[in-house]
Amino acid sequence: MATDAPPPSKTEHHYPSTEEFVEVQQSAEFGELRRAHRSFAFPLTLGFIAWYLLYVLLSNYAGGFMGTKLVGHINVAFVLGIAQFVTTFLIAWWYSRHAAANLDPKGEAIKSRMEGDA
Repeated sequence: MATDAPPPSKTEHHYPSTEEFVEVQQSAEFGELRRAHRSFAFPLTLGFIAWYLLYVLLSNYAGGFMGTKLVGHINVAFVLGIAQFVTTFLIAWWYSRHAAANLDPKGEAIKSRMEGDA
């Protein structure tokens, strides 16, 4: 069976030591990568959890409001439920753009230095 995989490399790979990992983890560059991730992910996660809990609380305690018909048999609960799915996909799309633009290049630079490619 033929594959498109390249032949194994003849060069030795550099495997970082524990000390090298600790040194990178304590570096300003790694701290910036961690801050870039946290400053995006944590607020967005908290916002989505609040939005989800609002939907659950409205469903439990505001039945009259959630049952309000908007168009035909479509009510507020249905629209907000669909909005939950839409926001989930939007957050995933937004995070993937953020990661590709801000996190992946920094992570790749650190990785290539750790593996000795740079």
